[in-house]
Amino acid sequence: MLLVTGGAGFIGGAVVRAALARGTCVRILDSLRADVHPADAAAPEGVETVIGDVADPAVVAGALAGVDVVCHQAAKVGLGVDFADAPDYVRTNDLGTAVLLAGMTAASIDRLVLASSMVVYGEGAYASSRGPVAVPPRRALDLAAGRFEPIDPETGEALTPRLVTEDAAIDPRNVYAATKVQQEALASIWARETGGRVAALRYHNVYGPGMPRDTPYAGVAALFRSQLEHGEAPTVLEDGRQRRDFVHVDDIAAANLAAIDWTTEQPRGAVRAFNVGSGVVHTIGDLAAALSAARGGPAPVITGGYRLGDVRHITASSERLRAELAVPPPVPFEAGVRAFAHAPLRG
Repeated sequence: MLLVTGGAGFIGGAVVRAALARGTCVRILDSLRADVHPADAAAPEGVETVIGDVADPAVVAGALAGVDVVCHQAAKVGLGVDFADAPDYVRTNDLGTAVLLAGMTAASIDRLVLASSMVVYGEGAYASSRGPVAVPPRRALDLAAGRFEPIDPETGEALTPRLVTEDAAIDPRNVYAATKVQQEALASIWARETGGRVAALRYHNVYGPGMPRDTPYAGVAALFRSQLEHGEAPTVLEDGRQRRDFVHVDDIAAANLAAIDWTTEQPRGAVRAFNVGSGVVHTIGDLAAALSAARGGPAPVITGGYRLGDVRHITASSERLRAELAVPPPVPFEAGVRAFAHAPLRG
């Protein structure tokens, strides 16, 4: 039996559908929070669903009965509205993970696939003529002046973005990122102390059918789609040249199934992080333009605005994922975005 926390959500739902398609017995635990789900949200028909909070020990204990492996997708995601969101992020993501792990220990469940994120890396990897460079958080003064690119803090030299690997330093730059780092740390400690086995999947920018619309907690792809549905031009922050790796939700689901299989083969106490991306770099401006073109909508508007917690460039090497997990080839960006431009959203 597979338990998918957050299984009624965008990514969790894709994991559930993929697991069902290969004949896995699935149970869902989801709170159906109003800020994530539409009012008529429901789990897939015929799938056992526990409606409740992952931070409630009694709810979690009931959901874990008879379970062999857990895919932990339940989380508050996105950059948030402001720092007032911090307590909810910490309670939902970190306390919820601690409660889940304690419940798994009590139920003698030793296999976990954890939904982590690229945000744990902060600004990612850069290099200058002197080699790899760790850049500090960007300053509001620079951003307000339109100086978006990080520079070498020692020389002032322009930096070249690189693909970040799983061995890179962890450097969270916002509250959501800090909670994902803590989730990974809790899972690692749990594995060491109990003999559990953990695959931490560091998702890059996920898009695809079923994304929530009109919410500040959705990804940028959903925000652009929502604007286009309203007949508005997608509004792109900064100069639109921020580098990202956009990965289709079907690829995320496939990575979760492969990670479930991976946990069955590992020795007790094994913990491994995997970047989950397409392996192809695009800019946020590329995404906005592709969606606008596919829908025949207005061209994107580059605003020059910024959010202080955003990072400039973050793109992953997904070589470990493809070398160690049996994942299919990724959905190509062009085909995936064309389909997403007309796919249904949630809410």
